[in-house]
Amino acid sequence: MFKPTPNPPETDPASPYESLDSKKLNEAADLDYYLKPVIPKDTPRKPSTIYHVGAEVDNETLLVNACASLASASMMLNEFAGLMDMPHRNMMLGIQSVVMLGELAVNRVLDNFDPQG
Repeated sequence: MFKPTPNPPETDPASPYESLDSKKLNEAADLDYYLKPVIPKDTPRKPSTIYHVGAEVDNETLLVNACASLASASMMLNEFAGLMDMPHRNMMLGIQSVVMLGELAVNRVLDNFDPQG
């Protein structure tokens, strides 16, 4: 009987760790090495300075800014939800509700805020 295709090449049963070079190649292919670097636990945290809130900014100013940001995010989510179809609209309105709850909490803190105290 005639076989139209050649036999597949025979595989080498050798381990990928037979030589030092093959072990290095296999380690280089390990993505965890690149994506999950080992960070010692005693390394101090260095926050990014690209966005910085100065230490001299008072709490009331920070709360007012947070409240305005949350109100804006809530309105944007509400408007965006109106442009979406039903399954995604419900999800967007759920996110908007969570943002609105955060806004209410910040507003309550502002109401309770005593700048003299």
